Amino acid sequence: MRTRLFIAALVLASGLAFAQSGTLQIAVDQAPVGLDPDIVTAFSSFAVVNEIYEGLLEVNADLKLEPALATDWTVSPDGLTYVFNLRQGVKFHNGREMTSADVVYSYDRIMDPKTGSPQASRFNEVTSVQATGPYQVTFKLKEPFAPFLSNLTNLFVVPKEVVEANGNLQKVAVGTGPYELEKVVPDTYVLLKANPDYYRKGEPKLAELKFDIVPEASTRAAGLRTGTYQLLPTVDPVTAQTLKGASGVTMLGTQDLAYSLLGLNVSRKPFDDPKVREAINYAVNRPDIVQAVYLGNAVPGGPLSPGLKQWAVPVSQYPCYTPSVAKAKQLLAEAGYPNGFSTTIITFGTIKEVADTAQVLQAQLAQVGIKAKVDVEEFGKFVQDWKNSNFDMFVSLNGGAVDPDGYLYRTFHTGGSTNVYKYSNPTVDKLLEQGRTTTDTSQRQAIYDQLQKQLACTGPIVHIAYGTLFTGVRDNVQGFQQMPTRGLTYLRETSLK
Repeated sequence: MRTRLFIAALVLASGLAFAQSGTLQIAVDQAPVGLDPDIVTAFSSFAVVNEIYEGLLEVNADLKLEPALATDWTVSPDGLTYVFNLRQGVKFHNGREMTSADVVYSYDRIMDPKTGSPQASRFNEVTSVQATGPYQVTFKLKEPFAPFLSNLTNLFVVPKEVVEANGNLQKVAVGTGPYELEKVVPDTYVLLKANPDYYRKGEPKLAELKFDIVPEASTRAAGLRTGTYQLLPTVDPVTAQTLKGASGVTMLGTQDLAYSLLGLNVSRKPFDDPKVREAINYAVNRPDIVQAVYLGNAVPGGPLSPGLKQWAVPVSQYPCYTPSVAKAKQLLAEAGYPNGFSTTIITFGTIKEVADTAQVLQAQLAQVGIKAKVDVEEFGKFVQDWKNSNFDMFVSLNGGAVDPDGYLYRTFHTGGSTNVYKYSNPTVDKLLEQGRTTTDTSQRQAIYDQLQKQLACTGPIVHIAYGTLFTGVRDNVQGFQQMPTRGLTYLRETSLK
C-alpha cells in the first residue's frame, strides 16, 4: 500500500512539475514602449501586457467572446444595464484579492482625461459603473451600444494601490494574468514568471516566458532554426519564405486583422483638402505593394479587414483603388498643386513590412509629383510623434478588432482617442454614432457600408494591405494557437516537450 501511495505521489509531483516547467524563448523585433495597459498602443507592449493583465471578457482564436474575469452576465430588456458576476478568489500578483471595486477603479482610470487613455472612446456610451456587490459590477448605458461586450476586452483590471504608488504602470506591472513581471533588461529582454495563484486550473504550463529583443529579422530566423528561440510571434513574408521547410520549424499563417497604412495629418496643408487625399489614393498601387513587400501574402485592404467577412466591403467598390497616375495628377491640379508638393513620411525600421512599404510608397508618390522624404525614426520617438500628431504623413501598422466600431470610432470620430489625424467630418461622426447605437445587424451593416465608402478614398488614412500573419514555432512547442488579433492569449496553454 505504501509503495502504491509513494508511486502515486511521484506521479502527482512530476505532473505538477511538468505543468509549470521550462522557459519559452520568444524573439520579438522591438522592446515594449511602456507596460501600462491603459496607455500603450504598440504591438510590442501588448505582447507582454496581455500576459499580465486581463479584462472581464476575452476574444478566442475564432474571434468569439469568452468569460475571463467575469463568469457570466445579464442584460436588461432595454439593453441599457449590464450586470457582471466576477470570479471569486482571483488574486493580483501582489497577493491581494480582486473585487468589483477594482473594476470600477479601472474604468474610472481609463475615462479620466489625465490618464490620456487611447481606450477611452470605446466607453463613451457608459453613464455609470457601480460595484453592486463584492463580486458584482453593473454598467449603465445612455443608449443601446452594440460593441459594448467586445470593447470590454480592452478594460484591463488594475490595482489602485500600485498605480498610486508609482504614478502609472509604465515600468511596473501587477495584474491577475497567467504571468507576472520578473525582470526587464532594457532593449535586451523581458522575463515573466508563472503566476502561482492563477485561477485557471493547470495554467500556465510554462514556468517562464522570456521575450528576447532581437531587431534583426535574419538573427531571429537563425535563432529559430538553431533552437535558441522557440517562438517568433510575427514573421515578415520574406523571412517566412526562408523558414518554410526548415528542420524542426513549423510556420503558422492566418489572415491578419491589422493593416498597413499611410496616415495623413489633415490639420496640415495640403492634406486638409479631400481632393489631395483622393489623389494620393489613386497614386498608390496596392497590388504592386502586395507583391513587392508581402510576396503576394496579403490583400489590398480598405477600412475593415477581409477577416471580418460579415462587414468588409470588397475593395472593388472603391474607385480610387484602381491606380491612375493621370487621375491623381488631375485631382492635384484641381486642388491647386499642378506640380505636386514636397512632404515627409515618418516611419520606423523594426518591422520590415512597414519600412519596405514606406520605400515603395515614396516611389509611387513621386510618379504624380509628390516628393516625399522618408524619415526612419527610432520606434519610441515614432510613437511619441504619432501620439502628438507631429507628422505630415506616416507609415505604420494599425491593430484590428472583432467589431467594426473597434476599427473606426476612436480613429475617425471627431476627438476620438486615437484620431491623431485631426480628422473631423460631421457625416462620418453621425454614421459612427449610429453604428454603435444600432443593434439590428442588417441596419448596422448598411451603416458600415456607407462609412467604408466614405472613408476609403477621402479619409485621413490611405489603407494599404492586410497581410497573412506568419508565426514561426519550434516543433517542441505544444498547445500554442495563433490569433488573427496578434494576441498571445494561448501562451498560457503552451508547453515545451
